[in-house]
Amino acid sequence: MMTAVLRRHRLVRGFTLLELIIAMTVLGILAAAVVPTTRKLVKRRKEVELKRSLLEVRTAIDRFKKAHDEGLIALDDIQQLGYPADFEQMILGVPLKKQPGQTMRFLRRIPLDPMTGEAEWGLRSAQDEPDSRHWGRENLFDIYSLSDGVALDGTEYAEW
Repeated sequence: MMTAVLRRHRLVRGFTLLELIIAMTVLGILAAAVVPTTRKLVKRRKEVELKRSLLEVRTAIDRFKKAHDEGLIALDDIQQLGYPADFEQMILGVPLKKQPGQTMRFLRRIPLDPMTGEAEWGLRSAQDEPDSRHWGRENLFDIYSLSDGVALDGTEYAEW
């Protein structure tokens, strides 16, 4: 009777070294598969945020131009062509023509560029070349990311 108990005890002593190596190998393979996927998801999330930030500013620029074209606001500088002079003009607002003392604002704040982590953007005026990286300072016609990174689809963020 004592020998049967001893035999059973020997069979249930714990994990062998081989079982531990196999378990660690399986965990290593799973971890190696998860890390690139996680990095890709983080990058994709940042790209979605970049698109949202670009859309927010570009929509504000379009609303500014529409307000000018409809005669709601007046601009002193003819070089602006109905576009804002800079971010400051969209944030602080522009006086309304028919309601003295009131202003129309187009942005609450400059959105962060998720690729650089800063509220700094490349700017283009309507007089600049479409692919120009130097702002002519006549007006604010478009923005682009200052990141040198490449998107998941192979395009540069600065080209978005």
